[in-house]
Amino acid sequence: MEWLSAENVVAVATAGVGIVASAVMVWYERRVPRRKRVGYRVQMDNPIGDGAQSGRANVRLGLFDEAPGMHRATLVLLRIENDGSQGIAHEDYTSRELHGLTVEFTDRAIHGVSVTQPPGTDHLMSHFTPHAGFGYDTGGNTLRIPRVPLNRGEHFKLLVLLSGGDVGCDIRLVGGIRDGEVHPNRSATPDDKPPLFSRAARLITIILTASVVTLASIVVVRDDNPPPLGCEKGTLTVVGSTAFALVAQGLAKEYEKDCEGSDIRVEARGSTAGVAELAAMQGESRAKRASVIAFSDGRDKGADAALRAEPVALSVFTLVADKGLNLDQGLTLAQVRRLYSGAVHHWDDLDPALPHWRVVLVSRDADSGTRQVFQDRVLDGAWEGVPSTSLGCDPQTDTAAPVRCELGSTADVLKKVATTKGAIGYSELGQARQHGTTVDRIALDGAAADVDAIEYDGSRYPYRGVENAYTYADLPAGSLAGSFLNYVRSHGQAAIRNNGHIPCTATAGERLCDE
Repeated sequence: MEWLSAENVVAVATAGVGIVASAVMVWYERRVPRRKRVGYRVQMDNPIGDGAQSGRANVRLGLFDEAPGMHRATLVLLRIENDGSQGIAHEDYTSRELHGLTVEFTDRAIHGVSVTQPPGTDHLMSHFTPHAGFGYDTGGNTLRIPRVPLNRGEHFKLLVLLSGGDVGCDIRLVGGIRDGEVHPNRSATPDDKPPLFSRAARLITIILTASVVTLASIVVVRDDNPPPLGCEKGTLTVVGSTAFALVAQGLAKEYEKDCEGSDIRVEARGSTAGVAELAAMQGESRAKRASVIAFSDGRDKGADAALRAEPVALSVFTLVADKGLNLDQGLTLAQVRRLYSGAVHHWDDLDPALPHWRVVLVSRDADSGTRQVFQDRVLDGAWEGVPSTSLGCDPQTDTAAPVRCELGSTADVLKKVATTKGAIGYSELGQARQHGTTVDRIALDGAAADVDAIEYDGSRYPYRGVENAYTYADLPAGSLAGSFLNYVRSHGQAAIRNNGHIPCTATAGERLCDE
């Protein structure tokens, strides 16, 4: 099963380790008593007399002469600190004596001691009094330390003057701490702070960090774009509109990429032809009928009653013209209607400022939804009044005025207009923009074909229509056609917009598609 893939097993196992580590951390913090610890270390043990011994050879290490009775004098700096996880109070010391701890200097006698502490811990000094047990016996080797309360991380230092022993003789701090211990510790530098976290906390932190890194690696390595919900396998044919072909082709490729096992073929042969092909499947099985979707520019007025239409996008169209005409000011709707009624033979008949060129009307065939929208929205419901005079709109072989031909696709219209003197035609806006250097897009009644203006500024630009997706009756559950239409709704907004259309699922698109 897919959910038992290696990546999923590793991810679940790693997540489990992280959860267990977190649970252990909580248990440890709640159940395991946190230790109270007093640590100590010797930060200095130096000879101070003339000719003092280092323990291996007689060398001059001292800085001043020995005082009387100070044979083989040494200075020891001892650091004592709370390096546990809890504060230590007066009553935490377990000694039966007045003092709390004792320092033992093997083979050496104490002659003096000085106490120092870091800034911010002046309160410690009040405890170092004979009344609190602080002191030593003259000539003795033990130093009594009072029951000093220490917050976590606090320390003090003892500078002790000694005689009679070699540098490096054993020094021990003895005593007891309730629920804790007194122990020697080590540090890389004399004033390093103790670790912020306990050993257990550090271990669990390492485990959690390793878990997170492992999971992150899996996320980076594996495909983090899971297939959309409702992916279906099989074959689907998308027919119809050439104006919507770029959107359909792009979304088909994306769906095939996201949903393995699907095969979607786009065959753009015109809106009317596509709807007619779907309607002709009346005698086929339900599964066969569900394998075809027909896109149509606008509602197909002759569509079979069994067909279902779903608005997908508001398509914007534009008139395009030969750049040599210089129709920068656009045309009025009245002028366009005169052109397509056959009343204008030469361009200067429409406007004396235009060249004396024959009018060449490059139209679409009767199967075109783009043509149907043009007749409904621009020609106010009238048919193009000029009969077709040639197959290819070639003014050199066609002597009619005006010249008119019908071509099978939007791409063919754009190519013909771009290469024919005095030509005018119509196209879906997205494809026309791709030919921006070869044809001029014509404004109508002063309004340009602008998707943003229509969607956000309320432009009443007329040449536009709703793109509908036709299916044969209601699609069966689990059909590839139904899954693809869901994909268009949920993932298609970017592709629809990028090709000059407005998604019907957008906020403004819902209103525009209902007009």
